[in-house]
Amino acid sequence: MTTKPEISLKFDTHKGAKIIALHFVYDRSLIDKVKKINGIHWSQSKKFWYIMETDFVLSQVFDTLKDVAYIDYSLIKNSKKNKGTQKTIKTKVKIPQSYIDNLDQRRYSKSTKETYINYFEDFIRHFPNRNLDSITANEINKYILQLIREKNISPSQQNQRINAIKFYYDKVLGREKLYIDIKRPIKKKNMPNVLSVNEIKQMIDVTKNLKHKCIISLLYSAGLRRSELINLKISDILSGQMLIKVRQAKGNKDRYVGLSKHMLNLLREYYKIYKPKEWVIEGQNGGQYSAESILKVVKSSAKNAGIKRNITPHMLRHSFATHHLEQGTDLRYIQEFLGHNSSKTTEIYTHVAKTDFMKFKNPLDSIYENSS
Repeated sequence: MTTKPEISLKFDTHKGAKIIALHFVYDRSLIDKVKKINGIHWSQSKKFWYIMETDFVLSQVFDTLKDVAYIDYSLIKNSKKNKGTQKTIKTKVKIPQSYIDNLDQRRYSKSTKETYINYFEDFIRHFPNRNLDSITANEINKYILQLIREKNISPSQQNQRINAIKFYYDKVLGREKLYIDIKRPIKKKNMPNVLSVNEIKQMIDVTKNLKHKCIISLLYSAGLRRSELINLKISDILSGQMLIKVRQAKGNKDRYVGLSKHMLNLLREYYKIYKPKEWVIEGQNGGQYSAESILKVVKSSAKNAGIKRNITPHMLRHSFATHHLEQGTDLRYIQEFLGHNSSKTTEIYTHVAKTDFMKFKNPLDSIYENSS
C-alpha cells in the first residue's frame, strides 16, 4: 500500500503579511494539485507554497488535497500566534450564479475568476443574512477600511477586493458606477530591472542545453512573459512571415511579434533533436513546460554567466523593450510588441534606456577634461 505524502500547515509571514505556509517534500504531481487551491502563491525567497491568512479556508485545502496527501494542521490549530484560529477557517457561502456567469461571459482568466470569487465570498460572509442589493456604498467603504486597519491587507489586495465587489454592482446588477469613497493605493513606480546586451549574450552563450538556450532566446527576442512562452504552440511560429503569434496573452488578447532569423535557426535545430509535438517548449514527458522550470533555467544561465544580480524571466522582457528603444524603435511599435493597452505602461522604459543619458556629458568628466 502506497503511503500518501504529508503536507504540514504552519503560520509564517511573507513580505510583512501573515500567511499559512504549506511544507512538503517535492512531488511534481502533488504540486499540480496544490496549484488548484484558491489563493495559492509560490514564494521564491522562502521556497514554499502559501496562502494569505485572510484568504485561508481549511475546508478548501482538505477538499483539494484529501485524495493525494495527509494534511497536518496541528501547528495552526494549537499555535498561540492565533488564539482565534476559527477566524481563519471560513464558513461556506453561496455566491450568486449570475456573478460566476458574468465572469465566464466576459472571458476573465482562471486566476482572475478565482480571485474575484474568493474575495466576493469574503464580502458576502461579512454581511450574513443580508440582501446584497441593499448593502450601501457607505457600508462597503467601512468594510474595506476595516480590512486595511485590522487585516493590514496589501495595496494590491485592496484593489483586487474593490474590483471584485464593484464587478457585482457594476456588471451583474448593471447599476451606475458604484462609488467607493476610499482612495486606491498609489502605485509604486519602480523602474524595471534590465540586463545589458552583453549580459544577454553571455547568458545565451554559456547555456549549452539547446532547449534551455531556446527558452532564454525566446523570452528575450520576442519579449514574452513566462506564461506566454509556456502557451506557445509550434503552429504559432510563422516562419514564412517571420512572425510569432502570441495567443490569448494578458487580457485575452492575441498579438504578433517579429521572429528573429537567429531564433528561427535555433528553433529548427531544436526541433530536429527534441521533436516537440504541440508546444514549442515541452517537458521531458511531453506536455507544457512548467513556470518553475523556466525560472530555474534563467537563474542557472545567469549564474553560469557570472551575473551576481537576482535575474528573473521577466527581466528578459524588460531588456527586450529597453534595447529596442535604445536602437531607435518607435515607442508605439514596442507597445504593440509587448501587448500593452496603454502607451503610459510602455513609457516606463524611457527612464532606463540609454538614449537620452548618452546625449549629455557628466559634469564630473567636464571638470577633469578642462583641467587636463
